[in-house]
Amino acid sequence: MEFLRQLLTVAGKDLRLELRTRERMVTMFTFAILVAIVFGFALSPAVEVRLMAGAMIWVTILFAGMLGLGRSFGLEREQDALVGILLAPIDRGALYLGKFVANLALVLSTAFIIYLAYAFFFQLQLTGSGLGLILVTFLACVGFMALGTLFSAVAGGTRQGDMLIPIILLPLLTPVVIFGASATQRLLTNRPLAEVIGNIRVLAAFDLIFLLVCTMVFASVVEE
Repeated sequence: MEFLRQLLTVAGKDLRLELRTRERMVTMFTFAILVAIVFGFALSPAVEVRLMAGAMIWVTILFAGMLGLGRSFGLEREQDALVGILLAPIDRGALYLGKFVANLALVLSTAFIIYLAYAFFFQLQLTGSGLGLILVTFLACVGFMALGTLFSAVAGGTRQGDMLIPIILLPLLTPVVIFGASATQRLLTNRPLAEVIGNIRVLAAFDLIFLLVCTMVFASVVEE
């Protein structure tokens, strides 16, 4: 019970701070909409966007999410605030999971904006496969943020900082991107949910592995 309280305290602190400053939120939302506009101008009207929308959506989610991850531990690194947090009697796993929950909430809200933007610019129909898209997007974002939260802590302690995150994160996210984008593409073309059950199971398995491993190694990473 104490672990859960600490987790929610960390997540609540990050989300309240983000709602006050809107620093990451505005950047991610703006980037997502601009990418949709660029795709709209770049693609020929003869192109059947529906057949490639899954890949386009996940490219946008990935890079918008990485913009936010760059500042995930940024405030704690300033003026050595992270040292104060580490000296507090808080479980390192709760600190990691609290950060993870806050990052997940932010990337899910960005994904919602991305789906709306693509539906508006490319006339995609989302209602028929809405529940499937919600499930696939949630599971893929869990895996994305599980790794992303850990590596944002790693990058925060280096000189390269934000530039290091895509380099170390993208190769590890390959399974999540493949199964997430594939399932999203099938659902956007009105394929039945039964067709992507295998993708959903694989995404859930990766989520479990990523969360367990990252929670265990986070303490040694953040205390370096």
